[in-house]
Amino acid sequence: DGAGSQDTPIPASLPRCVSASASMTQQLLAGPAPPPRPYRVCNWDRSLRKGVMAPSLAELLRQAQSALALPAPIALVLDEDGTAVETESFFRTLEEGTALMALSKGQTWTAPKTRGYQVSLSRKPPRRIDVACVTFDLYKTHPKDLGCLNVKATLYGTYSMSYDLRCHGARRLVKEALRWTLLTMQATGHVLLGTSCYMQQLLDATEEEQKEAEKSPVPLQNLLPRSLPALPYKKTLQ
Repeated sequence: DGAGSQDTPIPASLPRCVSASASMTQQLLAGPAPPPRPYRVCNWDRSLRKGVMAPSLAELLRQAQSALALPAPIALVLDEDGTAVETESFFRTLEEGTALMALSKGQTWTAPKTRGYQVSLSRKPPRRIDVACVTFDLYKTHPKDLGCLNVKATLYGTYSMSYDLRCHGARRLVKEALRWTLLTMQATGHVLLGTSCYMQQLLDATEEEQKEAEKSPVPLQNLLPRSLPALPYKKTLQ
């Protein structure tokens, strides 16, 4: 009925609630904001360089313009070869610490004049291959134990081997150490005793030979030659 129908008044707070709800829904769907990453920017002649942090391309443009004090608008290109950075998707593929050049209106990218200038030397390899990984795990199976050590080595992320070294209790370990020390001392004592006896026998034998040589001197006839050589025969003339 047209005469009886009336417009229901809309509360003033309802549009604000709808707007806040839509904003929160958009943030939840978009996901958490990416963390800012470090970049290096320079002007067109590379006379000024700055380091900035930015999570997106738009923020990087604003940070570069403010850091280098350039008039808006500006464009970003790779300092290495002049590749233009214009989309957010391409910006996300850039590595941390990438060197960029900010260009104002009328400015163009030029190759560096310094011979051997390379910006890519500071870049990290895009992919890391682990050749060997060794982990040490120290644990206890009993409060009185000294501890157990587990060593695990992995080669090229495929081949792995581990070794578990378990230590006994403190009392048992000390007992075994004393036992091995006692055996070592006994063996060392036997070796020293046998060596001393052998050296004593050598010394006694040498002293007896000297005493016998002093008691029985060599007789005089043994010192003289038993036969004298014949005198030369000379024929006399008559």
